[in-house]
Amino acid sequence: MPPSAQNAGKGWSPMRGYVVLSLLWLGVLGGVVYYLRRPEEAPFTIVPPPATFTPAPSPTPRPLRVDVTGAVMHPDVYVLPPDSIVRDAVRAAGGPTEDADLSQVNQATPLHDGMQVYVPRRGEAVRAAPTAPSPRPALTSQPAPAGRVNINTASAEELETLPGIGPVMAQRIIAGRPYASVEEILRVPGLGPATFEKIKNLITTE
Repeated sequence: MPPSAQNAGKGWSPMRGYVVLSLLWLGVLGGVVYYLRRPEEAPFTIVPPPATFTPAPSPTPRPLRVDVTGAVMHPDVYVLPPDSIVRDAVRAAGGPTEDADLSQVNQATPLHDGMQVYVPRRGEAVRAAPTAPSPRPALTSQPAPAGRVNINTASAEELETLPGIGPVMAQRIIAGRPYASVEEILRVPGLGPATFEKIKNLITTE
């Protein structure tokens, strides 16, 4: 082999090594750059489902038991829906009779459980219904016995005619209606046995 060819072969070997080494370094550098620039993956999180609000069940209104009497076709105790008014009670009893005087009855008054609705007849003297609010207001009632005040239907002014009963006590008596007997008036706050002894023969519940 000529000397020039041998020298040429010996001169290329180091150059090839440098080229290969440079390529390796470039590959490593490229891998590092790619790894550093790689976008980070978003962390995986578990989102719990939204809490649901369950409202508490509202109590079911109880039906009303109403005593309908007076000038109606079928006086009796009737069970009516909770939002009923006096007109509904009169209709449940078959409607008013021919001699009924509905002008003395407020047919738009809301009903309450245990309430009595009395429809007067024409020409019948009926005490006015109480104007102060009460848990179970009575609309009208038959006239009280002569000389007695009906504590279920009397106005505040009528109650004040009783001995020992002033404006405040009269309103308390109205707020405590209805009363099944005259003795039940003792449950009125501030009305003691001494006052009851003064008025027991002057009051009635009928």
